Amino acid sequence: MLELIYFLIRGIQPLLVPICFVVAWAVIILAILNIWAAARDSVATAKQMHQIPCTGCQYFTDNYRLKCTVRPSIANTEEAIDCSDYQPKTNPYLY
Repeated sequence: MLELIYFLIRGIQPLLVPICFVVAWAVIILAILNIWAAARDSVATAKQMHQIPCTGCQYFTDNYRLKCTVRPSIANTEEAIDCSDYQPKTNPYLY
């Protein structure tokens, strides 16, 4: 039995270096692809979040207790992107 194991190890040994080389590069490529996908998703989320107009609205209070006096439940969320009550600030020093 020991001789069979020794024979199998000797037979596989020349293939170990190429197999390890391919596996190592595959792991590196997969890691780079995962980082790229995470960065791409982060940029897409950031673009969507920058479409929220709440901070430029005259009804936005900038208070953590009551962010919006008209629709506080959707203030600073993705639902506020097409808010029908949005009114741009005319004078930012008054709000």
